[in-house]
This record gives sequence, structure tokens and C-alpha cells, in this order.
Amino acid sequence: MLSSGLVDLQVNGFAGVDFNSGTITAAALDHALEAMLRTGVTTCLPTVITAYPDQLEVRFKALDTAIQASRLGPLMCPGYHLEGPFLSPVAGFSGCHPPEAMTAADPRLIDRLQAVLGRPILMVTMAPEIDGALALIAALRGSGRVVALGHTAADFDQVQAAAAAGASLSTHLGNGMPQTTHKLANPIVAQLAEDQLTASFIADGIHIHPKALKVLIRAKGLARSILVTDAVAAAAAEPGRYRFAGTDIDRSADGTVRLADSKLLAGSSLCLDQALRNVVAWGLATSDEAIAMASSRPLALIAPALDAHGLRLPESQVTWSDDLHVRRLSLAGFERNYPASAHDTRRGDLR
Repeated sequence: MLSSGLVDLQVNGFAGVDFNSGTITAAALDHALEAMLRTGVTTCLPTVITAYPDQLEVRFKALDTAIQASRLGPLMCPGYHLEGPFLSPVAGFSGCHPPEAMTAADPRLIDRLQAVLGRPILMVTMAPEIDGALALIAALRGSGRVVALGHTAADFDQVQAAAAAGASLSTHLGNGMPQTTHKLANPIVAQLAEDQLTASFIADGIHIHPKALKVLIRAKGLARSILVTDAVAAAAAEPGRYRFAGTDIDRSADGTVRLADSKLLAGSSLCLDQALRNVVAWGLATSDEAIAMASSRPLALIAPALDAHGLRLPESQVTWSDDLHVRRLSLAGFERNYPASAHDTRRGDLR
């Protein structure tokens, strides 16, 4: 089975490397991206989460410098995803994001961050109910960026207004929610009901129970459903303690990642090829449909933003086994081959 390379719109780190560290090097980034290639991902949006403005600037500058100096970054990372700080600070909705660093919607912060970057911020996740949100959504859309809703307490009218202003995606729908909320009048149902929004899902069986994910995908429809990982440094790594945006996180043996000494989920250890295998095994999609949810559909979502910034992705192709493991990958003229017995553990051969 052949496909184009997978596209992950939300990656906070990978293979022991934290994209939010503020100290990431080109060598560390290449290590993470090489590991991502083994999962079929050829394009990703490195994701920076909520922090104070000075911290965001430091983290973005380090990431941007590392990408520019790396082998794989210029090929695989066309731009960035900023998740926060324009989110709901209310407990439950804020998730693992530090609520004390959240602010009203401020276009000047976007301009400040973009001014220090060589690559564009292509996507911004925000809560549409905060002060100034609708104006910022319209401005971001007008500047060629994708606006996503997430970590939000928005009601039906606020979600509809956000979509009308230009929002087009729900970030990891089904998460960033309090454990107790209204059974139907809640941000999840409000976003499912909005046909202008595509939804991204973390199909690891931890963030969303497989049966619940079945319902969410049926409600949103396969054509408007995307798979993401929300991966952190604990992805493609052994159980243990890692760093994420200045805090300790723990990966348990079952793959769950939480803030240290907390019950709060902190991203995931999911690899995107495993997400494909999961939705197929759970009977939620065929192999072709699953691959589309992680390749052509996310690419179509960000295509207007890529075009607005004059970006063209290199040609890519992935050869899949019948059970959806990567066997061969090509990207911009080079190839990786992955032995059937070691698809998750060994480097491919560079040709």
C-alpha cells in the first residue's frame, strides 16, 4: 500500500526531545525527526504551548534556529502551531497548560513572536470565549493562518461565531474538559455540531475511549476528522520521566503521560502510525480511510496557509505493510528502508 507522507499538526516533542525546552539543538531535532520518519510522518507542525511572552519568544527562537541548522527540519517543518496562551484558564479546561500565563487575545503577541522567526506560525489554537477572540480569529485567518479551537468552555453560540470569523479546526476534540460538565450543552457537542469545523483526535485509547471516539467520528464524519498525536518527548521513548515546557512529566508502562505527581494528562506518547493501526483495529475506519485522516486531510486543512506563505512541501511517499507498518519512505530524493522485524526500533538505511 502506498501513500504520501503523514502530516502531524500537533507535536510538542518526540523521542526524548522537548520542542518547548528553549534549548533544543539541531542535532536533537534531527534525532526526533528521524524517529518521526520511522512512523511515516514527513511533515509536522512543532507545537509550542502556553507560557509567558518572554518564555514563548525564547522557546520559539531556539526551535527556529534548530530547524534552520538541521538536516531534516527544513524538509519536515514548514511552520509552527501555537497552542495558547489565549485559552480558558478555568480548571479542567486549561489541562496541563499553566493558567497563570494565559491572556486575553492579543494580536501584538503573534506579531512579536513572528518577528523573531524565519518560519511562519501557521496554526493558533485558542478559546473563542475570551476577550478579543473573535477579532483575533478574523485577523489570523486574514494573515493566512489556521485557527483552531481548544481548551475552551465555549457554548453553541460562541463556537458558531468563531467558525463564522474563520476558525476551521477543533484541537484534540474530547480533551481539555472538566470531568463534570453538562451532559449535552458543552464545548464538545457544540464543536461537533458546527459543520465548518474539522476535528482532530488523539486515537491512543487513553485520551478518548475507543467507543467514545467511534461516536465522535460518526458525529463529525470521516471527511472532517483528522488524527494527531499531541506527542511530547515521551513518545517513541521508554517509560520514565521527561521534560515538557519547563515541567516534569512521567510516562507509564501503558503509554499514559501525566504531569509529575499529578493526574493531569500532559500530551501523549502516541506515534501517528499507531493511531492508524488503532482506528482500524477498533473498526472506526478502513486502512485507506485511516491514512487519509493523517495525510491528505490534514494537508488539505493547512494548504491555504501554506499557499499564503509561499510554502511548498517536498514530494514524499510511504510504503505500508498490510498491517500498517512503514516499510519504505522517500522524502525529497532520499529513502529510508525499515526491516519488517524492526519497524519501531532501528534506523532506516540512507540511500
